[in-house]
Amino acid sequence: MSLASIAATFARARAEGRPALMPYWSLGFPDADTSVRVIEALARAGADMVELGVPFSDPLADGPVIQRANQIALDRGITVEKCLDLTRRIRAAGVTMPLMAMGYLNPIMAYGEERYVAAWHDAGADGLIVPDLPPEESDVLAQACAAHDMALIQFTAPTSTDRRIRQAVERATGFIYAVSVAGTTGARGALPLDLAAYIGRVKARAGNTPVAVGFGISTAEHVHQVGEIADGAIVGAALIRAAGDAADPAQAAFEFVKGLRGERGIGDRNGEENRK
Repeated sequence: MSLASIAATFARARAEGRPALMPYWSLGFPDADTSVRVIEALARAGADMVELGVPFSDPLADGPVIQRANQIALDRGITVEKCLDLTRRIRAAGVTMPLMAMGYLNPIMAYGEERYVAAWHDAGADGLIVPDLPPEESDVLAQACAAHDMALIQFTAPTSTDRRIRQAVERATGFIYAVSVAGTTGARGALPLDLAAYIGRVKARAGNTPVAVGFGISTAEHVHQVGEIADGAIVGAALIRAAGDAADPAQAAFEFVKGLRGERGIGDRNGEENRK
């Protein structure tokens, strides 16, 4: 697992004329064993990468759906160490697609930044997503990630100035996470009307670094629309809402991600490759 695997994933999706599909799932939700089965199901369904949510009690960027999932996982005893153990189980099950650990800065600081990066590398993660880490305060994590050939994702938002976008681009490795709206995560009925112009501003400065769009993406049509302007589509709250309370969350997650891909005639070859 490495930065090269992330680049190869985006390149493969680009060659197939579609955005890389990146679902999010909270580790430990609705329980530890089920979350492992869900990640395996996402791979089989054709996800290109997965964001592994590291539950935290004060998730500033997350809306009510993901907040609830994280709280359930915390109530059932999930910790950073247990998230690492679950990631090892996911890798041991044969999932080879890139895995991005998405967590907040407070637990990272408590764990120790360099130790945190090394632990996720050893568990099998390809990179970190830290939504409350400003670019100008990312040096320690960036150096640790570089030492382990891991990505450290940087964020932009519709309110980002050109100067702020340049800062994010200069420090981003793996890809840039372009937040689609000024708000928290959560499924929405339609994408913002000015999304293309905003993503165009980011892409104009991103060079060869892929740009993935997240927040509010919930349907196959949204994924298709994002694919017209960006390199990746991130789906979190809509997936958890569709599968989290299902009788079989893994099967429901599989069907949901197949639906995100299948309406455009995309098969699950990548999902099969992710299982090899």
